[in-house]
Amino acid sequence: SCLLILLGLGLGGIVLAVAKKAEYQLEPNMFFLFLLPPIVLDSGYFMPSRLFFDNIGAILTYAVVGTLWNSFTTGAALWGLHRAGLMDPGVEAGLMDFLLFGSLISAVDPVAVLAVFEEVHVNETLFIIVFGESLLNDAVTVVLYKVFNSFVELGPAHIHATDYVKGVASFFLVSLGGTAVGLLFAFLLALITRFTKRVRIIEPLFVFLLAYVAYLAAEMVSLSAILAVTFCGICCKKYVEANISQKSRTTVKYTMKTLASSSETIIFMFLGISAVDTSKWAWDTALVLGTLFFILLFRAVGVVLQTYVLNRFRLIPLDRIDQVVMSYGGLRGAVAFALVILLDRTKVKAKDYFVATTIVVVFFTVIVQGLTIKPLVTWLKVKRSDHHKPTLNEELHEHAFDHILAAVEDIVGHHGYHYWRDKWEQFDKRYLSQLLMRKSAYRLRDEIWDVYYKLNIRDAISFVDQVG
Repeated sequence: SCLLILLGLGLGGIVLAVAKKAEYQLEPNMFFLFLLPPIVLDSGYFMPSRLFFDNIGAILTYAVVGTLWNSFTTGAALWGLHRAGLMDPGVEAGLMDFLLFGSLISAVDPVAVLAVFEEVHVNETLFIIVFGESLLNDAVTVVLYKVFNSFVELGPAHIHATDYVKGVASFFLVSLGGTAVGLLFAFLLALITRFTKRVRIIEPLFVFLLAYVAYLAAEMVSLSAILAVTFCGICCKKYVEANISQKSRTTVKYTMKTLASSSETIIFMFLGISAVDTSKWAWDTALVLGTLFFILLFRAVGVVLQTYVLNRFRLIPLDRIDQVVMSYGGLRGAVAFALVILLDRTKVKAKDYFVATTIVVVFFTVIVQGLTIKPLVTWLKVKRSDHHKPTLNEELHEHAFDHILAAVEDIVGHHGYHYWRDKWEQFDKRYLSQLLMRKSAYRLRDEIWDVYYKLNIRDAISFVDQVG
């Protein structure tokens, strides 16, 4: 990621020197419509769904409460700096302008987090919490951004109490609506692949087409497109993988990975190229340093406070070392840059200063934090991910413990997580799997036979790889 940004800076510098103007920019429409969807789809489709839903409470807390905390505290603190006279007089911004800037600069970016955390190989729980937060907090970020942007356009004098109520309501509408769109298209995709046995060649096409249509449909009705494609990927995979052929599964996997990697490459290069265009930004040292200090400070404080509350309910608590990595892993990226470019200069007078600050924050978090997080993880002796494949014995014991814990919860009358998961699995087995899977695929769902079959296939592939 760092090398791609530096390469982009170099290319941008050459173009600027030759053409005397910056020819290429990371356009927000290109980013949101073409570059972001493949990355989010890849993340959702290959998300370890059990791990994700095991930690959904923590992920939602950090994504919603954490983003709200970071946005309001960063914006208010920067406004305080401005009121104290520490910023350049050219930074013409009020409280709403700073809250708007705080909302876009607080977004933990899934592209940057994925690029860095996949290299570091921290343990699965830590990875899924930070990565899940970076995916889901975009719903909060986009809503806050739109609400504060409309408040800035209205002007502080014209904002009424009903506008604040509408803002809160729009948050729930955008996030829950986006999720509902994703679930609807996941259902459609699973249902369609049930009937593609005679036309195997178009199976991968349906997977990409319907996932992208889910993104566009949510975007068209101003819902969270990122949540739509994330939940479409997470919820359809089980049924789609059971329905489509082995060749189609391989095609989907490698095409998705290729598109996501290509998009990441283009995004980081364009970030470097866009930063060279000095006509689009203006510098203020107090704003830049203040933003860097406040985003680091308030993220650390927010993580500590939220983890303190969450650990009272978690079976496996997050220790101090995990909290340090989570605080340090809040990387900002192209989402923040695209949102700041979308600002209207006539309404937000300080747009040029905000653009410069965003570029510095993105470069600092990706280059400085991104490069130092691996040594930090090694120095703190953070538990790394264990890549061994589970044995048949381990998989059978895991299923057995799930049923035992659900039974214990049922006996003591406490309907907790295991109870509801067991109920969902029964509902899925009785209705959804029978509706969304081909009969031949569903017959193979006998659990012990299924595990044995998967391990046999895995051993055969491993044997062929080793022996040739």
